[in-house]
Amino acid sequence: RLTAELAAAKASADKATAEIARAQRVAALKSAEDTSATKEPVALVGMSCRFPGSPDMEAFWDVLMTRTDTISDVPKVRWDNNEYYDANMEADGKIYIQQAGFVEDIDLFDAEFFGISPREAAILDPQQRLLLELSWEAMEHAGIPPSAFAGTNSAVYVGISSLDYGTLTLDDLAGMTQHSMVGNALSMAANRLSYFYDLRGPSVAIDTACSSSLV
Repeated sequence: RLTAELAAAKASADKATAEIARAQRVAALKSAEDTSATKEPVALVGMSCRFPGSPDMEAFWDVLMTRTDTISDVPKVRWDNNEYYDANMEADGKIYIQQAGFVEDIDLFDAEFFGISPREAAILDPQQRLLLELSWEAMEHAGIPPSAFAGTNSAVYVGISSLDYGTLTLDDLAGMTQHSMVGNALSMAANRLSYFYDLRGPSVAIDTACSSSLV
């Protein structure tokens, strides 16, 4: 019985400690606006990721620790590589690779959760879908409710490059809608986060080709 009581007391203490830490992080976020940016230290309080073979940070860590190769054959759900593959690197209109790194389940976007209609979601660049999902996950990881950011002078800086999805839509001009531009323009990637979370600070999408990932 004594052991059970000690375990319950420890669980209660751990929960209280976590609640205090969460409250302190939220309070720090609110007071950040009154602190000079040149004096405020930078802290990484939340993370999230989505990589080939790694749907979350735990999986990504396992991939790193086990040195797993996540390059795979082109999935049929992406495209029929037999139609485009040619071993001849000089062949016109063909590709000479059969494998690449693919992020899985990018089609499983919960549009309703983010207040996006099915019609708009269909034209929404997967990069914007992932930004919404991963930004939410990063806040969960930090233990900060997204509502705590609403109305604050919080900034959004997004490193982003490539417009593949938007280019694909050009094959069906009749299918373009009022959502096509905001759903695919790179500048809107950062702006969508600012709008969704009601963030009032700078909202910038930076395209420097491959080095965009350093932002």
